[in-house]
Amino acid sequence: MVTVRAFAPGDERSLVDAWNQSMPGDPTTSGWFRDCVLLDPNFDPEGLRVAVVDGRVAGCAYAVRRLTPLAPGTDLEPETGWIPFFFVTLEHRGGGLGRRLVGEALAFLEGVGRTRVDFSSYTPNYVLPGADPELYPAGFRLLEALGFRTLYSPVAMDRTLVGYVTPDDVHELRARRESEGYVFRGPTEGELPELIRFAADTFNPDWGEAIRHHRDPDRIVIAKKDDIVGFALYAAYRGIPERFGPFGVDPGQRGTGLGKILLHLTMTMMRAEGLHSSWFLWTGETSPAGHLYTKAGYEITRRFHVMRREA
Repeated sequence: MVTVRAFAPGDERSLVDAWNQSMPGDPTTSGWFRDCVLLDPNFDPEGLRVAVVDGRVAGCAYAVRRLTPLAPGTDLEPETGWIPFFFVTLEHRGGGLGRRLVGEALAFLEGVGRTRVDFSSYTPNYVLPGADPELYPAGFRLLEALGFRTLYSPVAMDRTLVGYVTPDDVHELRARRESEGYVFRGPTEGELPELIRFAADTFNPDWGEAIRHHRDPDRIVIAKKDDIVGFALYAAYRGIPERFGPFGVDPGQRGTGLGKILLHLTMTMMRAEGLHSSWFLWTGETSPAGHLYTKAGYEITRRFHVMRREA
């Protein structure tokens, strides 16, 4: 008999085991689950719906809404909730358990006043940017059946750094920009507040928080001309050295090649550490950044669908 209930202490080990059986393309760890779910200030055990059979987790669906702002100066996004992940173990599929779990997650969010639910772009602790219809077709079909519609489709990209050498044209471009008064270097400690404000105000509050909580500011590079106009970094998320980003250039400065310089400077820094690859989860395939990555040798490794359900 299947019991569906709120998460309870003691579920965590079985839940992680069930996750890794159910989503072998995206295994997790007890440490990630602790840090990014249980210790998330927005965590509510009622939102983590757990299916249990004979004392073992057979599936779950996680619903979360903001109880604390993402960053200073932002609100609680009172209309929005998120489902960052759900799964059902192989032996319990085909009987409607996934629909039941996601339905209870939606009911939880509706019960706390959320009229818009996104899968799965919850920041800062998302698992994947969205649904992956190639690896998890049944999950994608379930979301569509429950009224979720695709908003946009970001891609993940990877690039080997084995044998990487900064191209000559990047050296030449940097020299031209430096002759015009731009500088490219790591931020000083006194510049970090300015960098955080720039990233948050120009791009996304989550990017500002990624910089604020970065464990090693030496892995950040900025472009500056009077003010900071661009930045790139790596190892910001979960301290994974090969994970690139966030990365941005002031929209008013685009077309100057600053992004190209910053991207290659960062790859050079990563290679100097002996890293063998650079990867990230989220960019627009046809966006200016997407074209820049492609020209720099990055290749698409996965496609996702960010999906939304309106009440």
